[in-house]
Amino acid sequence: MQFREILTMALASVGANKLRSALTMLGITIGVFSVISVMTAIGAMQASIESGLTLFGSNIFQFAKYPVTVNAGGKGSQKYENRRDIEYGQAQRYVELMEGKAAEVCLKVFDFGKQAVYNGVKTTPSLTIVGTNKSFLAANAYTLAYGRNLNDEDVALSRRVVVIGREIEQRLFPHESPINRVIKLGGHTFTVIGVMAERGTAFGQSQDDIAALPITRYFEDFGSAKRTINIATQSFSQLDYNRTFDRGVGAMRIARGLKAEQPNDFEIYTNDSLKSAFASIAGVVRIGAFVVSTIALLAAGIGIMNIMLVSVTERTKEIGVRKSIGARNRDILRQFLAEAVFISEAGGIFGIVLGVLGGDLLALWLKVNLIFPFGWALAGLFVCSAIGIGFGLYPAYRAASLDPIEALRYE
Repeated sequence: MQFREILTMALASVGANKLRSALTMLGITIGVFSVISVMTAIGAMQASIESGLTLFGSNIFQFAKYPVTVNAGGKGSQKYENRRDIEYGQAQRYVELMEGKAAEVCLKVFDFGKQAVYNGVKTTPSLTIVGTNKSFLAANAYTLAYGRNLNDEDVALSRRVVVIGREIEQRLFPHESPINRVIKLGGHTFTVIGVMAERGTAFGQSQDDIAALPITRYFEDFGSAKRTINIATQSFSQLDYNRTFDRGVGAMRIARGLKAEQPNDFEIYTNDSLKSAFASIAGVVRIGAFVVSTIALLAAGIGIMNIMLVSVTERTKEIGVRKSIGARNRDILRQFLAEAVFISEAGGIFGIVLGVLGGDLLALWLKVNLIFPFGWALAGLFVCSAIGIGFGLYPAYRAASLDPIEALRYE
């Protein structure tokens, strides 16, 4: 028999039992969907990070109390709670030691969940307030749309001035310029001196609902107790980065009063470390998705074997008739294998389509680039073929091994 004839007969047999075939495909679909959807979402986010979606500007390294993957008071933070906070005096000492040795040194401390008010109009209570200095824009990849940036005098004199993000401007000042207007921020009054250019969103979070004020004014209005400062340092160029990094670590140890034999009591991270942290988390998620999908696919494979064994029993007389008119064992084997592979591949294709849609919908919600995971899709089809062949081989062998005389007698 030609392969086309075998395939036609296999498809006709599958079509004759639509509900049973569909339920068998469903197990394969679920297994493939679970892994493809996760891999699509992770791939989209990782591609965006690697193409420039970063929290810092270029040539930046940062010192902080907590690692990038740990939040103060959050899960896993207990190990770092006993560390000393990076206080303002230490930060100032670091700035002095790095004077002339780095392009920018940005001090920043954050407060979240604040609200801005102007003439009775309010923003959502989800603003980020950052106490900082003139280097914040450069160190965090922001640019100034208009107005002016914070300067050294603003910090030295603790001025009540603020540079706001585009989202705050659009909410409070839809028909006028915010420059020199006085707003209330977290219950305190500030004069707007500048507006940052739109930055967009990262992982579903707006980067434009932010307000930057002098770090000294921040401490006076919002308190300095139990506050730890993050210190971002930018080298003059990529060529000078490693030298600046080494100097920065040494200056930070001096500012913290560490002796030569004492280990660092602060974290250091860069754009590369953010990518590595994300890659490690993504790796764990990938392993979890792979384990879940493997279990689902094995269960689906057992279902395929069971259905094919039932099919062999139901079609025993048909097999006997076909053999009696000249069908060879290998023709019967190939037909039943083709049925098993078709069911498996059809379920796999549905799983890939649904997985890509699910993963890209998540990526769309997070506002990152959409992708199609060609490698994982091909791997999914290959695995589905292997499952169809592996779990369909025994039923196909049983069908091919039937004695035609006994098969013809079967009722």
